[in-house]
Amino acid sequence: MFNDERMFDTRAGANAQLSIQAVVTPGTGARSFTVVGADFEPVEPIESYLAHLVALERSPNTVRAYATSLKLFFEFLTCRSLAWDSVCLEDVGRFLSWLRSPAEGVVLLNDTSARRSAATVNRHLAAVFGLYDFQVRRGVAVATELVSWRRGGRGSYKPFLDQVGGRSRRVARRPVRLKVPRHLPETLSAGEITALLDACEHLRDRFLLALLAETGMRIGQALGLRHGDFVSRQATVRIVPRPDNANGARAKCRDTVAIPVSAGLVRLYSRYLFDEYGDIDSDYVFVNLFASPRGRPLRYSAVVGLVERLRSRTGIAFSLHLLRHSAASDMIRRGVPIEIVSKMLTHASVTTTSQTYVHLGVEDLRAELDRAGAFGDSDSQATS
Repeated sequence: MFNDERMFDTRAGANAQLSIQAVVTPGTGARSFTVVGADFEPVEPIESYLAHLVALERSPNTVRAYATSLKLFFEFLTCRSLAWDSVCLEDVGRFLSWLRSPAEGVVLLNDTSARRSAATVNRHLAAVFGLYDFQVRRGVAVATELVSWRRGGRGSYKPFLDQVGGRSRRVARRPVRLKVPRHLPETLSAGEITALLDACEHLRDRFLLALLAETGMRIGQALGLRHGDFVSRQATVRIVPRPDNANGARAKCRDTVAIPVSAGLVRLYSRYLFDEYGDIDSDYVFVNLFASPRGRPLRYSAVVGLVERLRSRTGIAFSLHLLRHSAASDMIRRGVPIEIVSKMLTHASVTTTSQTYVHLGVEDLRAELDRAGAFGDSDSQATS
């Protein structure tokens, strides 16, 4: 156990001293997280649930996010002298208000004064209800309204075995959830992407950004690439989920996905290997070249430093995820079918892609209507 990461809420008080600690699983060396009390002993209900998530091979970042949410929840319970296994739905509602309120005793009048966004609160609530759902399945008695179910009605999908067995399908539903307003994803213009590429001092960095901007690949997927995944003669890159990347990179997809790349990107990859990579003995595509230890797989922290330098040089406030949004939005605007875009982004469901990206602005709508000829000769019609 190492790396004590204290993340206190200032309203929690001295009696709610919980902290998040990174842990390493003996034998496997897998990195995970847990929540400990003032005595440095793990909080058992949280620990058992997080161990369950690790067993399901959830990423360390996911486990850490759930640990953060449950730490906040148990601090809230401690401040109000509530036992976790006797909590009712009203207590969860009070926790929601506590998360949103800018200070103790302050009534929230509108979203602009909220301490946390609706999306952030929903992520915390997902962890809380996930904990209770897990504990109920372990046989722990908790308030029944904390685990809500609804039966599939007429027209809803029912698996074949459910129909054969005469059972109606039950779908889990969180009893408490805030409505999150939909926003168009932020994107970068073609000029901004070009400026970022031109600001790269090294071919490695230029190739990394070009790869993300063209394919919409996640940074974890890029950092986990091996040379065998880049099939130059077929202009194809394979995204392979691997739990044991030396740099901690995660692909966030269950199956191997092969995606096409342009001839220009293949040439840039070849230049990078010939001019900078040289005779380094490594399977990883992206490695340390200009800092020690040379030849080690590039880590997230090094990429964060690259982003900060590019922001300073160009004045463009961007994140690597904006390159993903930009690639997806550009493909959709060019008329690429949503199923293809979803495959490129390695989404598990087309629904995820459509809900995230198919919320076109007025200019996008105008362009589609013009393309379909819906307006006809609008000038002549208006003057006739």
